[in-house]
Amino acid sequence: MSLPRTCSWLLLLLPSLAFAKAPPSAAQRWWSHVEVLAHDGMEGRDTGSAGHRRATEYVAAQLAGAGLQPGAGQGFLQEVPLVSRQVVKERSRMALVRDGKEEPLVLDQELVLSPFTSRSGAVDAGLVFAGYGLSIPEAGHDDLAGQDLQGKIIVIVVGGIPRGVPANLAAHYSTPAELARAYARAGVAGVVALPNPRTLEVPWERVVESKQQPVMMLDEPGLQDLGDVPLFSILNPAAAHKVLAGSGHSLEELLALADAGKPMPHFPLPVTMRGEVALERSRLTSVNVVGRLPGGDPKLAGETVVLSAHLDHLGVRNGDGDRVYNGVMDNATGVAALLELARQFQEKKVQPRRTVIFVAVTGEEKGLLGSRWFSERPPEGSGRLVADLNLDMFLPLTPLQRLVVYGMEESSLATPLEATASRLGVEVMRDPDPEANAFIRSDQYSFIRKGVPALSFRFGYRKGSKEERLFKEWTQQRYHGPADDLTQPVNREGAIRFVSLLADLTQRVANAPERPRWNQDSFFRRFEQPEAPATARPIP
Repeated sequence: MSLPRTCSWLLLLLPSLAFAKAPPSAAQRWWSHVEVLAHDGMEGRDTGSAGHRRATEYVAAQLAGAGLQPGAGQGFLQEVPLVSRQVVKERSRMALVRDGKEEPLVLDQELVLSPFTSRSGAVDAGLVFAGYGLSIPEAGHDDLAGQDLQGKIIVIVVGGIPRGVPANLAAHYSTPAELARAYARAGVAGVVALPNPRTLEVPWERVVESKQQPVMMLDEPGLQDLGDVPLFSILNPAAAHKVLAGSGHSLEELLALADAGKPMPHFPLPVTMRGEVALERSRLTSVNVVGRLPGGDPKLAGETVVLSAHLDHLGVRNGDGDRVYNGVMDNATGVAALLELARQFQEKKVQPRRTVIFVAVTGEEKGLLGSRWFSERPPEGSGRLVADLNLDMFLPLTPLQRLVVYGMEESSLATPLEATASRLGVEVMRDPDPEANAFIRSDQYSFIRKGVPALSFRFGYRKGSKEERLFKEWTQQRYHGPADDLTQPVNREGAIRFVSLLADLTQRVANAPERPRWNQDSFFRRFEQPEAPATARPIP
């Protein structure tokens, strides 16, 4: 299918330059894309929705206008088949049973039943506290060892890294795929996740809202990561005393150990959990938008640098007041950066030695689904994927002075990154909040799992600074909420300076004689793929 026909109402949103007295600045152009993508008319760009489809039409039109070639089998669009799963709260219930007496848990106040739950039906199992709930063989850490967890529901603290475990390694073993495998091996019947308030990014009310969204999976069994966890739930820390009562341990004690990264005790709880979970399933299709800038060097054009950003967000919520999750920072800003970069490459007639693919992926908010599909099923002509530079919520709240770069310690991408940052006078920083597991929470991780070195970016700050307070306040007040909208303060000049940094870095990676390599001591080197056949070239 060729470029989709853009609907007439969308044309009214396009930046009108016909009567401008002077060409717009790069920052104005970047912001004009954000305004379109985060407009109420996009209805929050929920995966597979009509609003998301309208956004894909806009992005495809912009990539075509920037001179990129279609990068998918259906023009600029790559279809992504999905399965959706959602908890039916009206037909679900849960209670604690102590000394034969049931104590109901109020759903969405005390306990959230997550659609990560894999089975409908009755629940009746004992509870065991299992510390961090992590099994990390390389670090000699296993919270599941030495206990009989067969048929039990484990209670775990989420938000803390065991001392001595590298943050990226802990993040890898905290992914849904790794947790599901570990819990299945142990025979676990379910999970009660207890968030650590210190690392909880949003208020409990927004946790509840987010878990009312359906979980989605790729409609291909071999690519489904959620595994078979019969029950998955999240306990409000304010209700933790109900679960821990009579155990001889307090929430304060356990959180203090988690905050210090110390070993936590493992112990059976004198209570069971009983109830019923009802799930509904459906199928749908969404799309990635893919544009290609062919490489100019016959020897390197068969290798591809991917620039990725997720286009989807959370749609429209139920209730009163502002109901649209506009997703300005998350992630209209990232997609707008891709579009402005494509335009700049066209304007400057950039032809890198390697092919560069621009992809606005779907389903990031549902579990990195569009990027997983693209990395596992790259469209014909994509060539060998050798690097991913991912843009997700880079947060231009301040001028660009410092940049947190996730993954820089893992591969040779650190070399061109440091050269680019030095040229622009930007300080590069490592992750200041490793407990948040940001390294595995966005689309770069889909590429890493396929052995592709990758980086992701966020504006940085020094600990204890006013900038830190600003970023923390943004997360608490706006992240995954309707307040992430077009009325918020955005540092547009900082954003376009970041686009300049990305342009320089992309060209360094795409033009380097050698493709990026994993560091010898990187855990993620194990995912490296064998060499592609020499005949694998992009289609001209």
